[in-house]
Amino acid sequence: MPQTDDSHAVAPPGARWRPGLKGRQVEPQARARVAELCAGLEPRADLLIEHLHRLQDADGGLRQGLLAALAERLRLSQAEVHEVATFYHHFEVVDDAAALPATTVRVCTSLSCAMAGGESLLADLRQRLAGDPSVRVVEAPCIGQCHRAPAACVGQRQLPQASVESVSAALAQGDTGPRALPASGAPASAQDYAQLRRLLAGDLTPDAVLAELKASGLRGLGGAGFPAWRKWDTVRAQPGPRYLVVNIDEGEVGTFKDWQLLATQPRPALEGLLIAAWVVGADKAWIYLRDEYHDCRALLQDELAALRLRIQGWQAEFPQAVFPEIELRRGAGAYVCGEESALIESLEGRRGLPRLKPPIVALQGLFGRPTLAHNVETLSWLPAILEQGGVWLAGQGRRGRSGLRRFSVSGRVKNPGCYLAPAGITLRELIDEYAGGMADGHQLQAYLPGGASGGILPATLAELPLDFDTLAGQGAFVGSMAVVVLSQQDSVREVASGLMRFFEHESCGQCTPCRAGTAQARALMQAPVWDAERLAELSQVMRDASICGLGQAAPNPFDSVLRFFPREVQP
Repeated sequence: MPQTDDSHAVAPPGARWRPGLKGRQVEPQARARVAELCAGLEPRADLLIEHLHRLQDADGGLRQGLLAALAERLRLSQAEVHEVATFYHHFEVVDDAAALPATTVRVCTSLSCAMAGGESLLADLRQRLAGDPSVRVVEAPCIGQCHRAPAACVGQRQLPQASVESVSAALAQGDTGPRALPASGAPASAQDYAQLRRLLAGDLTPDAVLAELKASGLRGLGGAGFPAWRKWDTVRAQPGPRYLVVNIDEGEVGTFKDWQLLATQPRPALEGLLIAAWVVGADKAWIYLRDEYHDCRALLQDELAALRLRIQGWQAEFPQAVFPEIELRRGAGAYVCGEESALIESLEGRRGLPRLKPPIVALQGLFGRPTLAHNVETLSWLPAILEQGGVWLAGQGRRGRSGLRRFSVSGRVKNPGCYLAPAGITLRELIDEYAGGMADGHQLQAYLPGGASGGILPATLAELPLDFDTLAGQGAFVGSMAVVVLSQQDSVREVASGLMRFFEHESCGQCTPCRAGTAQARALMQAPVWDAERLAELSQVMRDASICGLGQAAPNPFDSVLRFFPREVQP
């Protein structure tokens, strides 16, 4: 087709003439500002979220002009950048001239924190800080400090057992950066990476590692409980390049075990990552860490820097060894990214929208390549399995169950915390043997065995084993093993309603059954008497037609109330 010169074209009568290019134009100062803030980051589309964090951290928001300059830098459309920036909760798109506070205080109002006064803390802080333009106070979902509720995050500083006074003091002293953790600055130990060295030296073969993994019976501990060795076997059989992804986006209400692991002993997890990468032949690994864990991110940055120095020494000692490149990526506040395909979408620089399956990510995952995706706790078990043998781990457990589990225990117990306990333990045993019993003045009424999505069970079922495959008959599951204990002072109806508000807020909106279903369920749950028939129909539609586990599990709270606590919602 011949080219035409429209530089002298005349607009038709009545038409509005727009000279120049369409859309927001990039100002030179905005281009320079983005270049300054994003120095050191490669201008790749998959790093879009990392670029957005640079802008958000610097200004406290994402100014429209800078987003236009960022789109130009990454060679993306402004619409693509805008849709990602508005998808994640920790980003805020604002006008160029908007006044932005220097610090955002996030107050957790999820279940465990709500029981400890989180909503009152939110209201009191808003009142105390109302006249301070340098501070913004916002409500936040679970931030992974349920055992030390109520919790807040002042800038990037996690503040457990928060109060108006402690938040105010942190602001006054400028304590808004990541805090030190127990493992921060830990010296090197002879046990560090010992099992990896056996593999590098040839004392262990990849086949032997896989055999021990199979003998251990280790299952994925992020929630699904899929046998770990099967994932390895599947990925290993695919043509390269192969990738590995570590999922540390534990956003499930009541879950903090991954935070506890990283805070106290991050090296077994990193060793497990390298062992898994060696066995399946992964060329590159990504660690996806939820953005609420600023302290863990600082710790992991230091640990990865030290690990890279170790790798230089290993490469000299074992010239045949090939190590994967490891990238640490930062989430941006989206519960749905705990689902592995949504997480992969986020790693590729897009909105965290779950993918339709098949194909599974083991066959077609990150950038379309076979991908081994694991929870950090799963990987952290590998050194112990290789040191003590898979049969050792398989021999742990009670009531015919196999292995050890880390339970996040919060709510109405004397000693909330993360406890390593035998698989098959009951709630009653977990409370009495590990959590110090019920808190004074509280009697067990109900419990959540697996966080928000795991259902709500009555005290009469406290003798059931807490493990995979044991609670399905009760319409519940252990998932990430986030156990929240309720007492006679708690309304199960109100708990379920709060959980549904959480699911509505966190739905990615991609599929109608989840997007509309969570909103309709929340509205129906506000009625004095619940319409059991309509809720049952809604539950079935959401379970059958939702794309991912969020929508499929979201009905569990109201289904549990109707099944076990009908007196609270029925005449």
